Amino acid sequence: MSQDIEESRFAELAEIAARYAKAKATAEHLAEFRKSKKAILMREAELAGIKTAALQERDAYANREYIELLEGLKEATEQAESLRWQLEVKRMRFEWSRTKAANKRAEMSLR
Repeated sequence: MSQDIEESRFAELAEIAARYAKAKATAEHLAEFRKSKKAILMREAELAGIKTAALQERDAYANREYIELLEGLKEATEQAESLRWQLEVKRMRFEWSRTKAANKRAEMSLR
């Protein structure tokens, strides 16, 4: 394998890893923000006259903004997982090509 091809593969891995890190951070942030959003919405419900925590929570979970946040979390998680598996497949291909090259070298030394 030429050095240019190897460098290209490493650059591609680094690019996917960076995109994965960003997607993972977004998913983690949204997962944590979900708790804050619920608290904010429950507080709004309380100010609107809903006194019990159970009813405030129900209103928070049914709120359009909360549902949109969950949709964003779903998309961010999907993107992160897709990138994680792209990295894993590239790693497997890299290991497979290394094994193939090692096997070829072993065959050559047996001759």
